[in-house]
Amino acid sequence: MGNKNNNKNKKTDSINIRACALDIIMEVLENGAYSDKALHKVLDSKVIKDRRDRAFLSKLCEGTVERAITLDYIINCFSSVKTRKMKPVIRNILRMSVYQIFYMGHVTDAAACDEAVKLAVKRGFKGLGGFVNGVLRNIIRQKDSIKYPSLSVKYSMPEWIVERFINGYGKETTEKILEAFLSESRNTSVRCNISKADVSVITEMLKADCINTGRGQLFGYALNISGYNRLTELRAFKDGFIQVQDESSMLTAAIAHIKKNDTIIDICAAPGGKTLHAADLLYGTGKVISCDISKSKTNLIRQNVKRAGFNNIEIYENDALVYRQEWKETADIVIADLPCSGLGVTGRKSDIKYRIKPGSIKELAAMQKEMLEIAGRYVKPGGRLVYSTCTITPEENIENLQWIKENLPFVGESIEECLPEILKCNTGQDGFIQVLPHMAGTDGYFVALFTKNC
Repeated sequence: MGNKNNNKNKKTDSINIRACALDIIMEVLENGAYSDKALHKVLDSKVIKDRRDRAFLSKLCEGTVERAITLDYIINCFSSVKTRKMKPVIRNILRMSVYQIFYMGHVTDAAACDEAVKLAVKRGFKGLGGFVNGVLRNIIRQKDSIKYPSLSVKYSMPEWIVERFINGYGKETTEKILEAFLSESRNTSVRCNISKADVSVITEMLKADCINTGRGQLFGYALNISGYNRLTELRAFKDGFIQVQDESSMLTAAIAHIKKNDTIIDICAAPGGKTLHAADLLYGTGKVISCDISKSKTNLIRQNVKRAGFNNIEIYENDALVYRQEWKETADIVIADLPCSGLGVTGRKSDIKYRIKPGSIKELAAMQKEMLEIAGRYVKPGGRLVYSTCTITPEENIENLQWIKENLPFVGESIEECLPEILKCNTGQDGFIQVLPHMAGTDGYFVALFTKNC
């Protein structure tokens, strides 16, 4: 009797998790919510406590959003009603169910189908239960025969983005980029604050909390961690010994030649990862002026600074498009990690690819030029400007680099000696690198270093 009750409870929990997943997926794909915020709103509420349930929910939500184009293609191959004409609830029940069938091997096809029908009925669509069952059963029977007609469908990337990547990098490299975006092997990347403790000490601290740790690909102070329930509950995080940061974005401070007593201005700093990295490399000397446009963004910086315990950071609410005369030529280093299309982080924030539009890239590139002109005025003669973005489009990267050289009093400075061995390249001598996500299992990222003419 006890076993029957346990099994019943497990099945009820399973249905509830899927219902919860449906709500999140609907918020993202139908209402335009940010996927990470929608998911973490539920995870942070602690309604779902079991680690396995939380992992199941995360994978199902993130995977369904990430593979939506592919899932719609599969559904449309076997449904008389195309996804765009379906009721939103049914459309997304089918999407998440097909995701389970194709990409979650521990879920049986029968379970994915049965739970989908139950969820449709539970949401008031009893009359469409048969339709859901028929489409899924048809897909299950013929799933091994599906062929994908294009890179867009195969890798679930909007066609215009695929074409742009092919034009910039060629088809072979584009496929490597798209494949890397869908990689499921990446753990959480964190940077150790080495001014607070040695990496070995921080590693042991994490292991004491039963966290799986591995060394980063690029930097000795980077770790890849997994096996935790809530990051915020780890001692190493709570006490400011680690900061969540992709290794590619660690390049910004790593190539800046930061030395003790430098004054650094970080003009678009939220949530503060690069600010904290710069402060860490100052070892308690100098100062970092950390800015962003709104109170909500500067509050994020404050939270991270307080947790890390650095005393050499000043935080300002400031629009990077508004020049501040009092900062004129006061900075040894200005970090300009600017707003961009974000296509380089598609592997972690998959809804970006649905959100960004072709015209937005041109607008962002123009805004970046305005910010760079202002940022350059804060740099002392002989000081450095670091320009970085988390994208891989030429307009926001290489073309703006060329614009800086032609329009601002800066020259490129070699970063080759600062680059990790795996990223050594011929462009490093010219002062920049475009990191693509397949190169080292990181985000796509661009970073360039300039010195101001004396």
